[in-house]
Amino acid sequence: MGIIKGSEFIERIDKLKNEIWIDGDKVSGKISEHPAFKGVLESKASLYDLQSDPLLKNEMTFLLPEFEEPIGLSYLIPKTKEDLIKRRRMIEHWAGFTNGLMGRSPDYMNTAIMSFAASYPLLEKRENCFPENIKNLYKRAMEQDFSFTHTFITPQVNRSQFNLGITKEPIAARVIDKNNNGLIIKGARLLATQGGLTDEVFVISTPGYLMDSSEAFAFSIPSNTKGLRFICRESFVGGESTFTHPLSSRFEEMDTLIVFDNVLVPWDRVFIYDNVEAAYDFMNKSSFHTFAYHQVITRQIVKTEFMLGVAQLLVETINIGEYQHIQAKLSEIIIGLETMKALLEKSENDARIDQWGIMRPSIVSLQVASNIFPIIYPRFSEIIQIIGASGMVSLPTEKDFNSKISEDLDKYLQGTNRNAKDRIKIFRLAWDLTMSSFGTRQTQYERYFFGDPIRLSSSLYNNYPIGPHVEKISKLLNLNLNE
Repeated sequence: MGIIKGSEFIERIDKLKNEIWIDGDKVSGKISEHPAFKGVLESKASLYDLQSDPLLKNEMTFLLPEFEEPIGLSYLIPKTKEDLIKRRRMIEHWAGFTNGLMGRSPDYMNTAIMSFAASYPLLEKRENCFPENIKNLYKRAMEQDFSFTHTFITPQVNRSQFNLGITKEPIAARVIDKNNNGLIIKGARLLATQGGLTDEVFVISTPGYLMDSSEAFAFSIPSNTKGLRFICRESFVGGESTFTHPLSSRFEEMDTLIVFDNVLVPWDRVFIYDNVEAAYDFMNKSSFHTFAYHQVITRQIVKTEFMLGVAQLLVETINIGEYQHIQAKLSEIIIGLETMKALLEKSENDARIDQWGIMRPSIVSLQVASNIFPIIYPRFSEIIQIIGASGMVSLPTEKDFNSKISEDLDKYLQGTNRNAKDRIKIFRLAWDLTMSSFGTRQTQYERYFFGDPIRLSSSLYNNYPIGPHVEKISKLLNLNLNE
């Protein structure tokens, strides 16, 4: 089939009838009509439509000899630096539509599936590993333009380094049995963003200290698999009005707990099981981290551009651009933006072919960027709050402007160069971005997108090539390098 249209995506998700629970109730009827999911599914459908846009098609799709129809470019395995730039431009188009506010736009997981499939030789000739299955998933995903969520975080019952996690009933999802048909999984996984709103769920382990082999697995299954339950947090959709809730009404992605209630995973869906070493290599030696960083940092740059635009609109609306402390704050965002852009381009300039012929961006530059953004994003959110000051607190709604008090609002809430309605639109946008439940979730989401920031910095330190610098100083001091 190749690329699909947005209407096909919506129809497919509705037909799945996934088991989704929100606020104590099981979702019934069409998922796409539920108030908590309607906006994000419509936005996601628009993303699929971008691939068919005649003006963008050449930058959003590519052709393969074995397929008659165009394939989404997010599935392209890059073999050259030019391919990397093509991928970046494609990601910029997806992110541009959402202003970088959807961390799980389809290209993220498409990139993940591509990267794991490109690294399939890691699983060859290893016990309980099925490299052909990840290759087949990649082919199916391209053929049908699948959407995916993924999960790899275990429940935070006890985060002690020495917790063995031994309980009578499984808490973290694990293999409890296997038979001729496949693996039986019981337990739970955390934080599947857009859980229940995708075609499939990609489940992978992140092996840690003293990990039990029953938790070392990777597979992908349809979201409507029997025994699979998605439990949602509270919805952050403030309402359907794009005036009153300009961002949450469109881009609220939802995060879910996934419960595996004796779920059967067919053998042809299993990539790894009962092999801790292979599970570790699949996550850490494949090209997953490299290409995931590349996709995410591209999106975060677009998001930073959006934040800079919002901040400047606030400045112009209340005419405070002459103040140096305001200029300094806007300069902070500019410095962060240009730093992220430089690191992304450096990763592409320093890209190298890996052992399987795949052009990988430089992981070091990407890791530096991924350590920077969790620090600067909360600051950028704070800057917008400070610029807006008390104007961010008392904000009327669309209904207020359509009521008898509209004359009062028009008179007292106008800006220097904006009428009251436009001024409030700008301030409500800034509020939804930084102060609403949707906005504060965005801050927490970016703060922990790639995990614990301390672990990220430790990983950077442990992998950075510091040796040549130490050697240079040692030679300067005539130190004995063998000691």
